[in-house]
Amino acid sequence: MHACEADIIAWANEQAGLLRSRRFDQLDIAHLVEEIEDVGKSEQRELASRMAVLLAHLLKWAYQCERRTPSWKRTILDEDWFPMPMDS
Repeated sequence: MHACEADIIAWANEQAGLLRSRRFDQLDIAHLVEEIEDVGKSEQRELASRMAVLLAHLLKWAYQCERRTPSWKRTILDEDWFPMPMDS
Protein backbone atom coordinates (compact mmCIF):
# COMPACT_ATOMS: atom_id res chain seq x y z
CA MET A 1 0.00 0.00 0.00
CA HIS A 2 1.31 3.41 -0.98
CA ALA A 3 1.60 6.23 1.58
CA CYS A 4 -1.12 8.25 -0.15
CA GLU A 5 -3.52 5.31 0.20
CA ALA A 6 -2.70 4.65 3.86
CA ASP A 7 -3.11 8.23 5.14
CA ILE A 8 -4.10 10.72 2.46
CA ILE A 9 -3.97 13.72 4.83
CA ALA A 10 -0.44 12.98 6.03
CA TRP A 11 0.68 12.28 2.47
CA ALA A 12 -0.89 15.53 1.18
CA ASN A 13 0.75 17.52 3.98
CA GLU A 14 4.09 15.91 3.18
CA GLN A 15 3.71 16.75 -0.51
CA ALA A 16 2.75 20.35 0.33
CA GLY A 17 5.82 20.66 2.52
CA LEU A 18 8.02 19.36 -0.26
CA LEU A 19 6.50 21.86 -2.68
CA ARG A 20 6.97 24.76 -0.26
CA SER A 21 10.58 23.86 0.32
CA ARG A 22 11.09 23.39 -3.45
CA ARG A 23 12.26 19.79 -3.08
CA PHE A 24 10.65 18.84 -6.36
CA ASP A 25 12.84 15.78 -6.84
CA GLN A 26 11.21 14.18 -3.77
CA LEU A 27 7.60 14.70 -4.88
CA ASP A 28 5.34 11.72 -5.54
CA ILE A 29 4.56 12.97 -9.04
CA ALA A 30 2.53 9.98 -10.25
CA HIS A 31 0.17 10.07 -7.28
CA LEU A 32 0.00 13.88 -7.29
CA VAL A 33 -1.19 13.78 -10.89
CA GLU A 34 -3.85 11.20 -10.00
CA GLU A 35 -5.06 13.24 -7.03
CA ILE A 36 -5.27 16.45 -9.05
CA GLU A 37 -7.22 14.68 -11.80
CA ASP A 38 -9.55 13.16 -9.20
CA VAL A 39 -10.23 16.57 -7.68
CA GLY A 40 -11.14 17.90 -11.12
CA LYS A 41 -13.50 14.99 -11.77
CA SER A 42 -15.09 15.39 -8.35
CA GLU A 43 -15.64 19.11 -8.96
CA GLN A 44 -17.23 18.37 -12.34
CA ARG A 45 -19.59 15.80 -10.79
CA GLU A 46 -20.57 18.23 -8.03
CA LEU A 47 -21.23 21.01 -10.52
CA ALA A 48 -23.32 18.72 -12.73
CA SER A 49 -25.33 17.58 -9.72
CA ARG A 50 -25.94 21.13 -8.50
CA MET A 51 -26.92 22.26 -11.99
CA ALA A 52 -29.39 19.37 -12.29
CA VAL A 53 -31.05 20.32 -8.98
CA LEU A 54 -31.15 23.97 -9.99
CA LEU A 55 -32.64 23.16 -13.39
CA ALA A 56 -35.27 20.91 -11.81
CA HIS A 57 -36.26 23.62 -9.33
CA LEU A 58 -36.37 26.29 -12.02
CA LEU A 59 -38.62 24.10 -14.19
CA LYS A 60 -40.86 23.28 -11.25
CA TRP A 61 -41.02 26.97 -10.32
CA ALA A 62 -41.99 27.92 -13.87
CA TYR A 63 -44.48 25.13 -14.59
CA GLN A 64 -45.88 24.13 -11.20
CA CYS A 65 -46.77 27.54 -9.80
CA GLU A 66 -49.44 26.16 -7.49
CA ARG A 67 -46.96 23.73 -5.89
CA ARG A 68 -44.04 26.10 -5.28
CA THR A 69 -42.08 25.29 -2.16
CA PRO A 70 -39.66 27.29 -0.02
CA SER A 71 -36.91 24.75 -0.77
CA TRP A 72 -37.18 25.44 -4.51
CA LYS A 73 -36.93 29.16 -3.85
CA ARG A 74 -33.94 28.66 -1.52
CA THR A 75 -32.11 26.59 -4.13
CA ILE A 76 -32.65 29.20 -6.81
CA LEU A 77 -31.78 32.19 -4.64
CA ASP A 78 -29.00 30.61 -2.59
CA GLU A 79 -27.15 29.51 -5.69
CA ASP A 80 -27.45 33.03 -7.06
CA TRP A 81 -28.32 31.63 -10.47
CA PHE A 82 -31.59 33.43 -11.05
CA PRO A 83 -31.46 37.23 -11.34
CA MET A 84 -35.23 37.82 -11.40
CA PRO A 85 -37.32 38.48 -8.28
CA MET A 86 -39.02 35.39 -6.93
CA ASP A 87 -42.51 36.56 -5.98
CA SER A 88 -44.44 33.91 -4.07
